[in-house]
Parts: sequence; structure tokens; C-alpha cells
Amino acid sequence: MDLWAPEKKFRPELEGVRTVAALLVAVYHIWIGAVSGGVDVFFIVSGYLITTSLVSKMEREGRIHFGEYWLGLARRLFPLAFTVLLFVVAGSILLVPESQWKQIIGEVIASGTYTQNWYLATSAVDYLGQTNQASPLQHFWALSIQGQFYLTWPFVILFSFWLARKVWKKPQRKTLLGILLVLFTLSMTYSIYRTAVEQPWAYFDTFARAWEFSLGGILALLLPYLRFTKVMGFVLGWIGLSIICLTGILLPVSTVFPGYAALLPTGGVIMIIIAAENGSYFGVEKLLGSKPFQAFGSVSYGFYLWHWPLLIFYYAKTGTDKITLIPGLAIMISAAALAWISVKMMEKPVRQMSVRTSKKKLILTLALFLFTVMGSNSAWGYYVHQKGEETYATKDYPGAIAVSEGITPSEGKEPAPSPALVKEDLPSFYDQSDCFSNMEDDRVTKCSMGDTKNPEHTIALVGGSHSGHWFPALEELSDDLHLQIDIYNKDACRFSADDFDGALNTSCMEWNKTVVEMLKEDPPDLVFTTANVGRGDTVPKGYLNQWKKLEGVTEIFAVRDNPAMEGDPVSCVEQNGIEACSPKRSDVLSAEAPWENLDAQPSNVTFADLSESFCQDDSCPPVVGNVYVYRDYHHISTLYSKTLSGPLEEPLRRALE
Repeated sequence: MDLWAPEKKFRPELEGVRTVAALLVAVYHIWIGAVSGGVDVFFIVSGYLITTSLVSKMEREGRIHFGEYWLGLARRLFPLAFTVLLFVVAGSILLVPESQWKQIIGEVIASGTYTQNWYLATSAVDYLGQTNQASPLQHFWALSIQGQFYLTWPFVILFSFWLARKVWKKPQRKTLLGILLVLFTLSMTYSIYRTAVEQPWAYFDTFARAWEFSLGGILALLLPYLRFTKVMGFVLGWIGLSIICLTGILLPVSTVFPGYAALLPTGGVIMIIIAAENGSYFGVEKLLGSKPFQAFGSVSYGFYLWHWPLLIFYYAKTGTDKITLIPGLAIMISAAALAWISVKMMEKPVRQMSVRTSKKKLILTLALFLFTVMGSNSAWGYYVHQKGEETYATKDYPGAIAVSEGITPSEGKEPAPSPALVKEDLPSFYDQSDCFSNMEDDRVTKCSMGDTKNPEHTIALVGGSHSGHWFPALEELSDDLHLQIDIYNKDACRFSADDFDGALNTSCMEWNKTVVEMLKEDPPDLVFTTANVGRGDTVPKGYLNQWKKLEGVTEIFAVRDNPAMEGDPVSCVEQNGIEACSPKRSDVLSAEAPWENLDAQPSNVTFADLSESFCQDDSCPPVVGNVYVYRDYHHISTLYSKTLSGPLEEPLRRALE
């Protein structure tokens, strides 16, 4: 990543810090499967270096040439970044299962526009996106935050100097220090709060990370005044290096950062920089500034960029999720070799172009990098989109009807829909933001679909995504049965009177209270919801108590929950075939229907068991009638849900009658 901003004074120990941070990131990713805190090391050093450079430029020239500044950054960042992006596009087409293609296509755009952190933040808190698998571009989130910092930081410096000269008539560096302290305080306060309430989002949030860059800037301004004895510098330096190396062991970085816990590795960097300024014969700066550390530090940006896609492609090719010593070393050596080659062949020639005398040539070269990647990605996206335009004849793709009506599907057909699109093909009501509530939103939305002009019956589809994925089946039946479908949907929320298993948050329980009142005020003919959770062999008491509140108001149609698979069934089928991805029926489905264990069945409830559409004989295949049953490990695919309209029609007619 780029700690490689222009700097007034070459500090060899920072090359060593880059080396340590990059190696820690790779080691933790490859062998430990955790996060090291190395990225936080990069952030504070970036803040230190870019502040030093910009302040020196302002004091020397009195201005910042924004065009030349940004062009210089692009000259440094683009060649390696876009080379890796092009490699990822090609490698993904060849090695990654189609089920991940749509996700990666989106991430190529996000990475190329330095917004990958926001893309991942949205996925991290989006219930429907939480089953996304690690992509070969996930590590670009840190580069995106850094790019956003580089774009905005000159304005902070410029504003501070203007304020000092024109308004406050104060020393420029003191004014800048005051502003950086304010930014640090605001960002740290926000970071602590956001990490406490929504850590997955905070981890990728630029504003929750800004304090790390501010802290680096504060260090740059205060460093000339931080003088210690050689003994103190010796102690500080080695303690700082130890802290950086041990952060990932001492703290669960991926779940507690970037709040105050991130002060640990950033504090370690500060100690090293201070120690180098107060050097001693055996100080840590001697090791970090040595030729081997400097040599690796000069290609550490490329090493960081290359190691992650190599790791993900290794997983995709081998089907393993664990890496032993030799393959891991091979990945690291390959990443280092590719970093060295790409620096020599791609980065160095571009960096030699002057931002002043070769501006047009430089812009054209950088544009070529950009358009090559985005053009290739667009062509790939167009190909995937075209596959989504395919139609599926019932005789070839009967889905659940193959079981309910004994239809033999055509042979030699690839499962539908395309693996690249099955995850993205959600029930149509998700296209309208006023048709569902997210996990944290306790507001109740009501959205009417189906036959809304002359309905004979009104069905309220109530609950979370496991109720919502039955919508395509109901929509298929809406014309024949003249159904109006009122959707009351909230992510990660069940239609329940209490949180019986600790899985429902406060907003869900508030949502449930409001939904019951709305159903009482405007009763539908039928409430469609789930009868149990996953493999569960009982009807939860929270469900029963909720249904009891509607006795004498409306009827309940409770369908048995679908089995859950192990891992991603679509990717599994692509790599291993249907049979190898079909769990035993007894492992994912209880022998008895959940309501058979009730002492007394509620008077206003009709139960429906469509388990035979999911499990036949002794197994539960991920493909039935040439159709993917699931879009992820526990949600029914939209196409398969449509085919469930056949087996669902009879019990639904009985309930309506």
C-alpha cells in the first residue's frame, strides 16, 4: 500500500516499518486467518509522510499545485494497482466459481475508483450480502481509504495555512497542529462510538479511520520537539517494534478495530519514529534501516497488492481453506517476485515521466491503465448480464415441479440460473426500498403486490428473509388465485413475540409489536410466515404466542422452514458436482414435522410441509429439476421459489377456503 508519498527527508527505518507491516499482513492472512493490525501501521506512517511533504511544500512555495500533486500520486499508485486489477479479472474468469463473478465485477469498479471500503462496509452490514465470500480484491479497502485521504489532505493543510495567515494571524504550524488535534478528537470519538454500535461498518469507514492519519500528522509536527536520551530511544524503539509484531496476537483486530484498541499498533509506530530521531548504536532503526529491510520496503506496496489475490486463487484452485507451510511460502515468494517484476516493468517507467515536462504523455499512460481494466471488466460484466437474459422452459427446468408432478427434466442441461447471477436474483420486492426494513430499522413497511386491482384474497407475508423468499411462489399464484400480497418484511427478523434464541435484536422486537397492531387494524385473509427455524423440530413458543394474538382476527399459514446447506451450495456444485454437495436428509431435516410435537395445535393456524421439494429419499440436493434450490447456504433461489408455486398451491387453496 502507499506509504510512498513524497517526503522531504528520507527515513530508512520507515522502509523497514513497511517491510514488517507488509509481512505481518501476509503471514496473518495466509497461516493464521486473522488480521495483524499492519494496515493501521501503514495509515499512521502515511499521515506522517504526507503531512511532512505538504507542510514543507507550503512553507517553501506558499502553495500546493493540486494538478501536479494528484498526477504525481496517480503516477505512483496506478501502475501497480491497475496491473493487479487486470490480473484479478483474468484470474477470476479462469479460477473463481461463476457464483462469485458478479461480486468481483462490482469490486473491480469499487477498487478502481478507490471506494472499495464503502462497498465492503455496505456488504458487512447488509443482511442479504453477508454470505458474500472473500474476493481477490478485498484488500483494496485499505488502498481506497488511503486514496481518499490523499485527495482531501491538501485541503486540510491549505485551509490551516490560510486560517493562520489571514484570520488568526498565528504561526502556521501551531494552527495546523490545533486543527489536526480537533480532527483527531472528532474522528477518534466517532470511531469509538461506531465501533461499539456497528463494528463491521466502522472497520471500513473512512471517518472512523481518519484519526490514524491525523495522528501521523501530529507526530510530524511535534517530532522536532521530542528529544530523549539514547537509552530511552533504544528502549522505545524495540518496545514499539514488539508492539507492532504482537498486536494481532494480543487483540482480535478484526472485531475490535478501529476504536481505541488501534492505538496499540499506531503507538508502536510512533515509538519507532521517535526512537530513530534519538538513535543509538543498537537501536531498532539500525535493523529497520538495513539494506535487506530497505530493499523489501521498496516493493512492499506491490507485495501487499499481489499476496491476497494469489491466496484467494490458491483457495479457489485447490478447494482447501487451510494452507500449510510450503504452499504458504510459495505464495509469499511469488508475491515478492511479482512485486519486484511489476515495479521494474510497470511502475518504474511511469515514475520516470515528469509531471511537468511530460504531463500529456503521463496522463495518456495512466488513462491507458484505467481504460484497459475498466474496459475488460465491462466486457466481462456484459457477458454475465447476457446470461441473465436467458429464459427457462418448464420442460427443461421444472425445479420443484419435477418432484410434485413427477416430471423428468431434460438431460444435459446446466443448472439454472447462471451461477454468476443466482445470488443476485432476489425476490422482486427487494427492488423497492419501501418494501422492507433493514436489520437496524424498527419502522414497519407495508408493500402490496400481486393482484391489487380486484383481489379475492389478501395474504400478508410476514417475517424476515425466510418468509420473503417465498414471495416468488406467491407471486406466481397471484393471478390464478387473485391474491393481493401485503409484504411486511424486515431483515434478520422473525414473526415472534419474544427473542427465544438470542438471534433477534431490539429493533426486531419493536417491529413485531407494531406489525401485530397493523394486522389487527387491517386484517388480511391469511398471514403467511414460517413455522420453525432451520432443522428445528419444534415450533418456537415465541411464534405460538404471536399467532395467538391474532386469534379471532385472521388465520395463519405457517410453512416449514427449508433445510440449510453446509457452505455455499452453488460454488460447491460448480467445483464438485451435485452429488458431492448433497447433505444427508437426517443431518439437515428433522424426521418429524415441528408441529407434531405440540400438545395442542393453535386453532387459527394451518401448517404446510413442503420438505419433499427440498429432500428426496435420503439426501437434500442443491439442484432439483435442473434448478439451483438455494442462492446461498440457507435462502431459496428466486427461480426455485417460483417453481414451488406448484406444490404450494393445494395447501394454500385449502387454507383460503
